[in-house]
Amino acid sequence: MSRIPYTRPRKGRSRPATAAFAAAAVLATLLAGSATGPAAAADEPAPVLIDRFEGEVPLGNTPPADAIFTWGGDADDHPQLKLAGRADAPEGEQVLEGSYDISAYGGFSHEFAVDTPPQNWTAHKGIRFWWYGQNTAPLPPGSGKRVNFEIKDGGANGGASELWTTSFTDDWEGWHLVEIPFADFVYRADYQPVGGIDQVLGLNEMWGYALTLPGGAPGEFALDAVELYGKAEPALTASVVTDTAVRPVKNGAAAELTLSVATTGSVPTEEPVTVAYATEGGTAEAGKDYTPVTGSHTFPAGTASGTTHKVTVRTAKASQPAEAKTIPLELTVTGAKAPRENPQVVIDALGLPYQNAKLPVKQRVADLLGRMSLAEKAGQMTQAERNALRAPGDIASYDLGSLLSGGGSVPTPNTAAAWAKMVDAYQLRAQATRFQIPLIYGVDAVHGHNNVVGATIMPHNIGIGAGRDPKSAERTGAITAKEVRATGVPWDFAPCVCVTRDERWGRSYEAFGEDPALVEAMETVIQGMQGSPSGKDLHRNDKVLGSAKHFVGDGGTEFGSSTTGSYTTDQGITKVTRQELEAVHLSPFEESVKRGVGTVMPSYSSLDILGDDQGPVKMHANAEMINGVLKDRMGFEGFVISDWQAIDQIPGDYPSDVRTSVNAGLDMIMVPTAYQDFTKTLKDEVTAGRISEARIDDAVARILTQKFRLGLFEKPYADTTHLDRVGSAEHRAVAREAVAKSQVLLKNDGAVLPLKPDQKVYVAGSNADDIGNQAGGWTISWQGSSGR
Repeated sequence: MSRIPYTRPRKGRSRPATAAFAAAAVLATLLAGSATGPAAAADEPAPVLIDRFEGEVPLGNTPPADAIFTWGGDADDHPQLKLAGRADAPEGEQVLEGSYDISAYGGFSHEFAVDTPPQNWTAHKGIRFWWYGQNTAPLPPGSGKRVNFEIKDGGANGGASELWTTSFTDDWEGWHLVEIPFADFVYRADYQPVGGIDQVLGLNEMWGYALTLPGGAPGEFALDAVELYGKAEPALTASVVTDTAVRPVKNGAAAELTLSVATTGSVPTEEPVTVAYATEGGTAEAGKDYTPVTGSHTFPAGTASGTTHKVTVRTAKASQPAEAKTIPLELTVTGAKAPRENPQVVIDALGLPYQNAKLPVKQRVADLLGRMSLAEKAGQMTQAERNALRAPGDIASYDLGSLLSGGGSVPTPNTAAAWAKMVDAYQLRAQATRFQIPLIYGVDAVHGHNNVVGATIMPHNIGIGAGRDPKSAERTGAITAKEVRATGVPWDFAPCVCVTRDERWGRSYEAFGEDPALVEAMETVIQGMQGSPSGKDLHRNDKVLGSAKHFVGDGGTEFGSSTTGSYTTDQGITKVTRQELEAVHLSPFEESVKRGVGTVMPSYSSLDILGDDQGPVKMHANAEMINGVLKDRMGFEGFVISDWQAIDQIPGDYPSDVRTSVNAGLDMIMVPTAYQDFTKTLKDEVTAGRISEARIDDAVARILTQKFRLGLFEKPYADTTHLDRVGSAEHRAVAREAVAKSQVLLKNDGAVLPLKPDQKVYVAGSNADDIGNQAGGWTISWQGSSGR
């Protein structure tokens, strides 16, 4: 991903954010008196208000005080909050109102004060609140914007708690009471502030809640009367946990699944816990592909937390080549909370030609492509942001071909080892598809593995270009590739080979320079990343797939031509003659193709070739440039990946965006959130004949070719051989050399240089002792941050 852009509502889908607060009349009977939710039954505890939004918790407080505060991927992703008086307030006189326009991620939290005891929610069934739907009419259930809601359990404070999450969709018009039983919350697998505690929702030490708001389009919301409701489910004091959601097993082998019981505070169970299990459903045939398993196990009262029971599923030896087959293990739990997801055994695919690593890649691709359905092909053309997954199982359900981490989308803790573990967990999910096509995971490692704390940070491209040393550029690419691949990531959205022509462009630092010859000379970085131009080295554990970006002309956009938000230059229009286009902007991409770059990413910008009378054309819709120049004339054999949600900027409705971009030559779309919409729309466009099956096959063949070259079918998981070298002194020496070479002497009045060895030098300025400013953007988070 080149960056997270300013975003706008999707055409043909956006609905006006209504300010018609006429719901008071409709709610008059429901809200009679000062009631919040429905009255409690006789045997239920009274509801307990957590937030009234009447000013008892001032906005602007920050932890460790009792605080309602915002957060996001960058400053623009923070929602705007205010307490507003409203006649239709469900409780009291004020509500919490907010607006947002989120590109990466953003939301707000209420964390209770650290100097007060945590709250005990064990007596209640769940949490509920009033939410003001921003729709002009009610929507079909589940079709509205999705809002993630999480609660903070255990730990020393809200910032060191364990997060449990669920979600709801905004399907309503006006006020609606949202009730969420605690049984619906699941352990948050992608992020934990302290890496998790015991993975048990205890509810006896609660530190608050948080809402993650939807990204991709501006929106508004209103919230009121957050409270606990109902009578607690007794089973919440214990949980049954499985050791894995997916267990791949070789044909004819036995698979072992481990069930364990866990309790709040790791105390012995108070009541017996019984787990009944049975192999049911799936694509494998009982009695033919495996021996059916049924049974039950009881953990008696007093069982120690963490006690396990193993269930073995034996598979049959296949005599014929076969696709992968699934065997779900259905669990019925009494006396404890059941796992959110039943585990499944996957019998690995066997003996199919595409699995034979000795065959030529082209032959393997043809065999696999010929077996795939349209849905599976559409999935391969889809790239989703990992945090956009509604459930981890969607990787298999939608046959997703790729995931990425956007800027700041990192595991907890943000270490190299945690990255490898995270990516492996996603890869495991892909093994539950019938052809077990591995994911290709991508990151923006644009100056070293800049997402990972402790990794080696290289100079940005402008510094590499200033060094004018192709060998140094190649070494930085090689070190970056080694560190990225060690964390399980085989794809790097780099290098940027744009030619920057206007220093007012805020992204000039991503370019090697303003001279196309200099840019081409620095493209040795591609060999550092990928190895041989033939692609024969991509399977190595120290190489990654590169991405030349942004095709074409993003460095030449005219000042004042951008219509995106408040931008003046970025995502604007490049106005050039055809001769200038060839000599300045296209030549670096021709060099990238010669060097065998595996992927190319188009630009958000538009291209206006002077004299052709066509006017500006969005690069993501530019078939002449992508199909005609890049693929046909230059002979690019890799695949074209869109930028972050970039096809949504193409004029027209969403189906038009999809068919225009795919027909223009895009092979994979970084959606990055609406993967369900994209796959459905793509299939519909093919079925209607507006995108040809040949175009789909070409795109998927290009994607599969790179996956085979990377060796992902043989080794989908992280090779951590070089993990201990991430950020090593050896690697930092290469970065230090590149930094030294990047320094440029502009003037030496008064013979200041060279410095004397014993001379004292005064270094001044706001950046002199600010490593964050020195490192720049794309350092840990999208735009980086100031500080030591």
